Amino acid sequence: MHIKSAEFVMSNSDVAKCPKSRLPEYAFIGRSNVGKSSLINMLTSRKSLAKTSGRPGKTQLINHFLINKNWHLVDLPGYGYAKVSKSSKKVFQKFITQYFSLREQLVTAFVLVDIRHKPQPIDLEFMQWLGENGIPFSIIFTKADKLKPNAITRHVEDYKTVLLETWEAMPNYFITSSSKDIGKDDVLNYIDELNENMKID
Repeated sequence: MHIKSAEFVMSNSDVAKCPKSRLPEYAFIGRSNVGKSSLINMLTSRKSLAKTSGRPGKTQLINHFLINKNWHLVDLPGYGYAKVSKSSKKVFQKFITQYFSLREQLVTAFVLVDIRHKPQPIDLEFMQWLGENGIPFSIIFTKADKLKPNAITRHVEDYKTVLLETWEAMPNYFITSSSKDIGKDDVLNYIDELNENMKID
C-alpha cells in the first residue's frame, strides 16, 4: 500500500463523538514509551502527523487520522508509566475500554511492544483483555534496530512461550523499527489486505 494522503480528523475523549463514517479503523496502542507516534509517522511517511514527545504519556485522547481517504488510523493513549494523575489515567483508560467495546468500525488493533524487553505483565494483561473481549489484534514489536537479529528472534520466542501458555496460537505479529523503516510495508500490506477482504465480503 502506498500512502497518498494522511490527514488529522479529530481528537476527543468521547467514543460517541468519533467520526460517523463507516470507514474501517485500525487502532494503535501500547505502553506510553513504546514509540507509537514515531511508528505512525513512519507508516504514513509524515514526520509530524502524530506528535512525538520526550515525555511519555503525551497522547491522552482518541486521535483519528484519515488515510488515503478510505480508512482511519486511530492513535490511542498509551497505558502504563504515563506521568499523569491517577484520576486522569482512570478517565482515559475508561474511554480506551469504551472505544474497543463500542466502536463497530474497528477492524483490528495493533498492540505495540518494545522488542528490547522481556514480556511485561502490563502488555500481557492488555492482550488477555482483548482476547477475552473478542477483539482482533496483532502485535507490533518496535525498536528492532536496537537489537541484533539473534536477540530479536530470542525475544520473540520469549513472547511465544509466555503467550502459548494461555493462547492456542501466537497472535499475528510484525517486527518494526521507525528509524530504519523496518516492517513498514508488512504492516501497510496487511491493512490493505484486510480492507480488500472487506470489499469482497
